[in-house]
Amino acid sequence: MITNRPILIVIIIVIFCLIGFAFFQASNRLPEETYSTFLDDLKSGRLEETSIKGNVITATDRTGAQYTTFVPDLSALMPQLHSSEVTIRTHPAPRLTPLFREMLIILLLLGGWAIFSRSSPASSKRFLRTGTFTTASKIKTGVTFADVAGITEARDELKEIIDFLKHPDKFSRLGGQIPKGVLLEGPPGTGKTLLAKAIAGEASVPFFSMGGSDFVEMFAGLGASRVRKLFEAAKKQAPCIIFIDEIDAIGGKRSADYRNGSNDEREQTLNALLVEMDGFATNETIIVVAATNRSDILDSALLRPGRFDRRITLTLPDIRGRLKILQVHAAATALSGTVDLTAIARSTPGFSGAEIANLVNEAALLAARKGKERIEQDDFEEAQDKIVMGLERKTMVVHQEARRLTAYHEAGHAVLAKLLPEADPLHKTTIIPRGRSLGVTQQMPIDDHHAYTRSFLLNRIKILLGGRLAEELVFGRLTTGASNDLLVATRIAHRLVCEFGMSAQLGPVSCIGAGPEDGDRIAGDFWRQSQQTLREIDLEIMRLVQHSNEAARELLKAHNEFLHMVAESLLAHETLDGEEVDIVYRCYQNHLKMKEKQDETED
Repeated sequence: MITNRPILIVIIIVIFCLIGFAFFQASNRLPEETYSTFLDDLKSGRLEETSIKGNVITATDRTGAQYTTFVPDLSALMPQLHSSEVTIRTHPAPRLTPLFREMLIILLLLGGWAIFSRSSPASSKRFLRTGTFTTASKIKTGVTFADVAGITEARDELKEIIDFLKHPDKFSRLGGQIPKGVLLEGPPGTGKTLLAKAIAGEASVPFFSMGGSDFVEMFAGLGASRVRKLFEAAKKQAPCIIFIDEIDAIGGKRSADYRNGSNDEREQTLNALLVEMDGFATNETIIVVAATNRSDILDSALLRPGRFDRRITLTLPDIRGRLKILQVHAAATALSGTVDLTAIARSTPGFSGAEIANLVNEAALLAARKGKERIEQDDFEEAQDKIVMGLERKTMVVHQEARRLTAYHEAGHAVLAKLLPEADPLHKTTIIPRGRSLGVTQQMPIDDHHAYTRSFLLNRIKILLGGRLAEELVFGRLTTGASNDLLVATRIAHRLVCEFGMSAQLGPVSCIGAGPEDGDRIAGDFWRQSQQTLREIDLEIMRLVQHSNEAARELLKAHNEFLHMVAESLLAHETLDGEEVDIVYRCYQNHLKMKEKQDETED
């Protein structure tokens, strides 16, 4: 690609000069006449002079007018010209004209390509590169293992890999061999790429880095060529580390239908990778570190021992991990002394490391927007509400009737969350519109859940149905506001029946297949072939949801006054946290006691 600016300017000037010269010749070109007209003028004596260039004749009549014509056979015309009184001039044929035209076309193409390359260098590089890769020796990412928190086991495992590269004798004297490959797998945001950066920051060996999508492009065989070149360069600088991000782009399961060539290039790249990983000599200290969040689709040949010997699974952090991640990210911010990171870690179950980093950043942005000098606890709470429940829509106009309906809907959720045992504690309920919803009720577990009981799942379904039931009991009508609640409740019931085996009707069986691995017949195929079983599954799901709906209805009827008290509090304050709902519940209990005393007095 042409990148020198002076050369590009010269080419553009030459192209414009050639184009101008071509237009100048076209503007000075004489009119053309037929050969028969030329013969008529010659016989009648109207011509005074002829100029011959090859098979082209320029004729000048006695008035001085000129025109050109093409002569098919010049040898037959010459006797007539000799016998006439016309002056004959001859010139050599223009041999350079075809060459000039070809050069003009070539220069135009080169100039257009140069301009295109200049205006879109990324696309031209992507189109023309033939097997390059990014490599750097001793990359300085600025990230070390001290910056990685919440994944202690994975960090320690990779520390051992780095130690093996730095001090191989420590392990080889006991007969230990260095693992050839390490696979980092886990959900997005759990720290796979961050760990790779930490490896680069900690290792004092060459570090080669590529993405899985960088291997395969439009040219056939290019991916396999890049794999070979990558490992060839790595062998020259061993000991070293090769990092392949998103390896599922090339490491997916190979197709059993070899006639289908749609994935031919990807499979060739995978085969080349397998061959290179098997081809390591015993004295070559090369470790391949790969990352993916789709380990379920990787080819089994890639995962066997001898290729990726170690599989490190990164999961969502628990409360202690979230606290450590918060401490890492909060160290770079100006926190107020009132901020309780432990409370924030407890209120963020299911958050990944990336989401926690986003939470800290959002809190800092909110504090800066309010003109604060330090980030306070309420900034974290507001940032969490924004991430979990959506952006607060303060300008949205809600009619009083819809506002009252929303208050009772959210109160139905809140009342059941407070009354039902084996349920996550109520964190907050609000009728302020957020995202697409007019109100939100949020529950937060005290501890992280690793397993769920059947009672917990059924109570979760009841709480989801509480909003719709409150609308029906108080207003005698239903609205579309419970559509998402019904969807989530049905999904829980479906998993309870088909995945967890908690149905009394179907028993301890799984109705969901794991996947077509090793050619085995999966459970999913069996269930799909049985229409009777499918009907039983549907009936059991509907029975569970309907039973939970009736149980929740009876509970709301029994505590109808508590429902009204929570709804009226929401209408007055718009947002209630868990402690405020507890206060309303104590008031409700005191009201019941006073009512009982009055009934006893009357009796």
